[in-house]
Amino acid sequence: QVQHADRACGRMPHVGAIRYPPLEIGSGMNQHEKAGPRMAATSGGLSFGYRLQRVYVRLMMWLVGRLLQASSAVDPVIQDEVAQLPDGFAFAMRVRAGGPGFAMRKQAGSLRLLRSDHRQSLDLSFDFKHLTHAFLVLGFIEGTATAFARDRMSVDGNPSAGMKIVRCLNRMESIVLPAFVARRAIKEYPAIGVGAKLRMATKIYVRMLIQLAGGK
Repeated sequence: QVQHADRACGRMPHVGAIRYPPLEIGSGMNQHEKAGPRMAATSGGLSFGYRLQRVYVRLMMWLVGRLLQASSAVDPVIQDEVAQLPDGFAFAMRVRAGGPGFAMRKQAGSLRLLRSDHRQSLDLSFDFKHLTHAFLVLGFIEGTATAFARDRMSVDGNPSAGMKIVRCLNRMESIVLPAFVARRAIKEYPAIGVGAKLRMATKIYVRMLIQLAGGK
């Protein structure tokens, strides 16, 4: 637990660029999911509850990636963090063994989503060890720091860059989520007024819609 608590605080080993197989966003069941915990087998295969978890995690990975992309284009706090990353920096968040996830790269001063079939080497990777572990975090049942401490996540890559991405994610969640939900998701909820929060949240969601429509 000490080792994983250290990782949660940003003291991760530097392993350089990481080569992973392409994310299979929207793919079917994989071998890792078959062997994971809390899976109820039925005569028809996976339990209905487990299938719902998989749909939810895939949806949330899709949403988190696009909200982070939009946030990096309009939020000065996140832009300051991204500015400290090297050009071309790439990272991913996903469920292991080809599960749902997303990958991003710094491009023209902001974070841009990579295609699911990308072949780029990653500088950083946040990996959930099983789909249910991702569901606990993305469902705001368990905080990220707790997931690290309970060995549900692993992080490989540059520790300094990893902390910058975590701060970007925390900032984005504190803006777009209701305060009572965000406090469950992040360790420290920032001091931000309701008016400022609503204005920035509106900018982020509008930018996300523009990007979905093909804009930048």
